[in-house]
Amino acid sequence: MESTAIAISLPQVSSRSSMTARLAYFASLMKPRVMSLAVFTALVGLVIAPGRLDPLLGSVALLAIAAGAGAAGALNMWYDADIDALMARTAGRAIPRGRISRGEALAFGLALAGSSVAILALAVNIKTAGLLAFTIFFYAVVYTVWLKRRTPQNIVIGGAAGALPPVIGWTAATGDIGLEPLILFLIIFLWTPPHFWALSLARAHEYARAGVPMLPVVAGRATTARHILIYSIALLPVSLLPWALGFAGPIYGAVAALSGAIFVVFAIRVSWSRGTDSRAAHRLFAFSIFYLFTVFAALLASGNRSTTVLADCPIGGVVGSLQADSLPDQVRAAHAPNCFKPDEV
Repeated sequence: MESTAIAISLPQVSSRSSMTARLAYFASLMKPRVMSLAVFTALVGLVIAPGRLDPLLGSVALLAIAAGAGAAGALNMWYDADIDALMARTAGRAIPRGRISRGEALAFGLALAGSSVAILALAVNIKTAGLLAFTIFFYAVVYTVWLKRRTPQNIVIGGAAGALPPVIGWTAATGDIGLEPLILFLIIFLWTPPHFWALSLARAHEYARAGVPMLPVVAGRATTARHILIYSIALLPVSLLPWALGFAGPIYGAVAALSGAIFVVFAIRVSWSRGTDSRAAHRLFAFSIFYLFTVFAALLASGNRSTTVLADCPIGGVVGSLQADSLPDQVRAAHAPNCFKPDEV
């Protein structure tokens, strides 16, 4: 009797384990660490906005934004499965390994995209839903399908998609777009090229093998290093605009100035080596993640408008009137500064 029971239970355990593994592979399609930072910047836009959003609706909005960001990631992995298989940093993804089929990834991405946009439209407002739909489309179609394999400016133009989450968060709270979220958009937009080009310097041979025209492959390392420095220098004064225009306090100004100066120093080191020092490029890539998290966290901590949404803040003025327990896991995970892994980019 005991052996029979064991024989019956083993397949059940195996089936359960297989289902858990499948769910984990589907979750990996959403690029969870990249998604976490997108949700965190959306949270900043939502919290510093002058309106007050109901805590439940705020949580729904953040969950929908997380699902939308995950949809964009899944659609990106669906389309890029062929070149992912050729690159060491992406060969371990679920589709190249055969854990998830391309058809399943496409269906998953489309289902996430449609449901996230519909939820925002029904629960929050049409303008926010439209912005999320545009963001998903821009990343999945304009960047992934059109730009990535055709131009070395793929990251520059495509970076607009990653810069939109704080605008979406702001619009969820106010129903409109103001100057403040556009400045946050500009910060991320200028941050994106040096962040990705630093990674591409270290992985130029992989991009070349996959036929992706990243800037180091097309224009060379020295040109890429020079462009990294130009964007890094441009980022510094733009990052100070929230303080200069009065919607962030002196704490933010000090953090942005110091972080931006360090960012420029790392970029100078890459430029001095003419892009040949892979360690310098990797340090810039790693610091750029910390930089964006730190600047937006400082904005949360010192935003002058935040008193309109932080009146009932239960956790020290970080997430406003949204209860900490009601926030999605992605938002809490975003408080860890190491949000990206190179294989998720």
